[in-house]
Amino acid sequence: MKLYEFGPTRSIRVRWTLQELDVDFESISVNLMAGEHRRPEFLKINPAGRIPVLVDGDFMLTESVAIVLYLAEKYPDKGLIPTDLKQRAYVNRWLLFAATELEQPLWRISRHTALYREDQRLPGEVRLASQEFRFMADVLEKHMQQRHFLVGDSVTVADFVVAYTLDWANEAKLLDGFPKLLDYMKRMYARPRAPSRIAQAFASIKA
Repeated sequence: MKLYEFGPTRSIRVRWTLQELDVDFESISVNLMAGEHRRPEFLKINPAGRIPVLVDGDFMLTESVAIVLYLAEKYPDKGLIPTDLKQRAYVNRWLLFAATELEQPLWRISRHTALYREDQRLPGEVRLASQEFRFMADVLEKHMQQRHFLVGDSVTVADFVVAYTLDWANEAKLLDGFPKLLDYMKRMYARPRAPSRIAQAFASIKA
């Protein structure tokens, strides 16, 4: 397998899954800061110019949530996705919750604080997105009362995706007032095969 990735991005989710599965893979760095994702050779792999990308033989897949699901289903004996239909539906629920309810406001904040040119940034969008994130984070905070994992009694790929998203929120200073989520995120990243956190990944790039 080949994983096209770049430090602090959502490719962390896929790296995490591969490491938890103990699957050998080749890491191919695509430096977004240097514009390598816009080069013709990479656009042949993913015309959207986005990472991560997983190549498994003649099969290529984009979108981090789709990739972690594929990997979990490819290695069912590893137990990263439930076999029970309802439990699996809960995993999908939290994956979609992370992608739509948590990640989208974080993207809006990133765009209007760093990604857009200064003349395009709207401070009001940052305030609204922060409020929306906190509202949905409170839903998750309540869900995690007395829980170690999102679904059932063992880790699933939903935990990797959500823990990464919470780390992103923590970098945006949005987890104040959510002690359960902070504790959950730290426990997940304390796992022996967890990847580097976002701040560490950024530091390694700058170094």
